Amino acid sequence: MRRILLLFATLTLCCTTGSTLKASLKKSNVIQTAVPKRPAGQKDVLQLTAPKMNVVRVGFVGLGMRGPGAVERWSQIPGTDIVALCDVEANRVENAQKILKKYGRHEAVGYSGSTEAYKKMCERKDIDVIYIATDWVHHTPIALYAMNHGKHVAIEVPAAMNLQEIWDLINTSERTRKHCMMLENCVYDFFEISTLNMAQQGLFGEVLHVEGSYIHNLDEYWSEYWNNWRLDYNQKHKGDVYATHGIGPDCQVLNIHRGDRMEYLVSMETKSINGRKHVEKNTGKPCTDFQNGDQTSTMIHTVNGKTMLIQHNVMTPRPYNRMFQIVGTEGYASKYPIEELAFRPTQLNSEKEINIENLNAHGAVPDSVRTALLNTYTPAFVKELEETAKKVGGHGGMDYIMDYRFVYCLRNGLPLDMDVYDLAEWCCMGELTKISIENQSAPVAIPDFTRGAWNKIKGFKYHFAE
Repeated sequence: MRRILLLFATLTLCCTTGSTLKASLKKSNVIQTAVPKRPAGQKDVLQLTAPKMNVVRVGFVGLGMRGPGAVERWSQIPGTDIVALCDVEANRVENAQKILKKYGRHEAVGYSGSTEAYKKMCERKDIDVIYIATDWVHHTPIALYAMNHGKHVAIEVPAAMNLQEIWDLINTSERTRKHCMMLENCVYDFFEISTLNMAQQGLFGEVLHVEGSYIHNLDEYWSEYWNNWRLDYNQKHKGDVYATHGIGPDCQVLNIHRGDRMEYLVSMETKSINGRKHVEKNTGKPCTDFQNGDQTSTMIHTVNGKTMLIQHNVMTPRPYNRMFQIVGTEGYASKYPIEELAFRPTQLNSEKEINIENLNAHGAVPDSVRTALLNTYTPAFVKELEETAKKVGGHGGMDYIMDYRFVYCLRNGLPLDMDVYDLAEWCCMGELTKISIENQSAPVAIPDFTRGAWNKIKGFKYHFAE
């Protein structure tokens, strides 16, 4: 009976889904989504490099909540030239010009007045990068236009809202050979980046399970989004629509498309209570239909037999939590609600320079040991940037490190820390979790966005100039 119900649900989905990529059901009862054939003449962009740039010339589009902070950070990164600023509202462009003046930068060319003002900016010949910090639904159209006009793109999260947009970004990046990076800042958090290094050095043994989330009560922020776009998107769409902060660090730990691949997911949600209340509060009108549940939970299985737990909750008064955890055969790391590390008592014998005492098999290491380990395994480039990053700011400094690394790799002709396939894997949660939820939490296959190249690179790494 369940097999018949799943088949019926899948056939219905094929007729009603907004994506052009139709779902189908295989004998394994895993719902599949199509992987389009790579267009003739294209090849993957794994380890993509571009010619070195002495100065990275950038244009910013979207100067509402996140854009001004990016302008301020870039104003303090060497080897950059802020050429143009763009926003629908002219006053936001003027406010960003004041930031440039504050740091002794020249005035940028301003574009405003319509949702397509960015096009003239993208058509300029004196810009290398378009930095996109608009509302979600404009991310992909702007990025596609920019790449098609010879620009690299850096896109705020989530960069794409459905599978069609994801494949469009992949195909355009592959065809134009332009970088398409999502601005996922949480992979540069000091705890996440240090424990990633620990995992790579084998301190946790073999990593078996990871967790991540975006749990952030947005009660105070809904009204600040231009034209109510964020609440409106949650009202109209089901699923984990904002997975990237939680899943990004997890995928780096598991070397996703660098030796492993996410295979399938199962997702479920609670009913919506608070979403409807927020709509009624903000609009003064009754809300009878709010698509996204107050909490969404997703389990993911990888080809190499690892698991991931991802959660999304922006509606309840749970304290902020990205739920970052690493569970290995020999050790454990967790960032929330407090930072913890735990190991088998024999696992840290090689750490001769750290005073390790009173370890046990069922508790976290003492605070002093945790601090010493995190310091020891903080990558050298993070230590070099840490003081400046914390001074400049941006979520405690991780935003600065993200932007600095992007500029550094472009100036030195290196592969970026995150590529378009990372973007795809972290953004696909939106549509795929929706499919699972609408089919009674049926398993849904996660496409191989590299189209067969997921095992070509062995392990995640940062690149540096020699």
